[in-house]
Amino acid sequence: MSRRTLVFVACSPHPRSGVSTTARLLTDFYLSRLTEVEGFDTDPHAPRYHEWFPDRARVIDTADIRGQISLFDRLLIDDGTPKIVDVWQRAYDRFFKTVKEIGFVEEARARGVQPILLFHADHTDSALASAKSLSAAWPDLPMLIVQNEGAAPLGAYAHETLGQYPTTRRFLIGALDGAVAKTLDEPDLSLSRMLVSPPPDMSIVIRAALKAWIAPIFTQFRSFELRHELDGAQFLK
Repeated sequence: MSRRTLVFVACSPHPRSGVSTTARLLTDFYLSRLTEVEGFDTDPHAPRYHEWFPDRARVIDTADIRGQISLFDRLLIDDGTPKIVDVWQRAYDRFFKTVKEIGFVEEARARGVQPILLFHADHTDSALASAKSLSAAWPDLPMLIVQNEGAAPLGAYAHETLGQYPTTRRFLIGALDGAVAKTLDEPDLSLSRMLVSPPPDMSIVIRAALKAWIAPIFTQFRSFELRHELDGAQFLK
């Protein structure tokens, strides 16, 4: 079986769409399976993703050439370690402009690295246009649409909205009750550790709600991982 190093790019051109939450959940998914993972936070001003994983996620300023070198050179290393990039909305245009200028997607594939876009949907026409633009620029680049019902609910017309996006592959992140969602903001809360050993002072109700929320998300990540492995199986080529 041929396996490529995965590079997940969690992105949206808009704020409050759940990008950092997806990066966090995907990181905790790998940590819960005792898999090494490396992260990159492109918000140098309020790096939430880095704050959750200070030992695993580096802060990168994509406006700086040194930051671009530090990020893209590392992403091109085929070492089997999944890498996750949290693309801040203000870095969105610059990030993908650099991706195009340096031929990152083509170079990654040549080196055994598979970039994967995790595009976060919302109800705006501009988000849809951005997704279509990325799909047109890199038609063979895997794109999954992330529907975060807590950060950017699509409402009663979710099916119609998602049907306009240039892919049918999706991740659904459900909404949380306000009191439970507030717990997620605690900087010292590790979701992967909580699944094994919850904090002793955590309410049993909060713990149960978080586990019920996380379980279907991790199942989706695992299903994607299995499909990707099957796609790379030599006997299927």
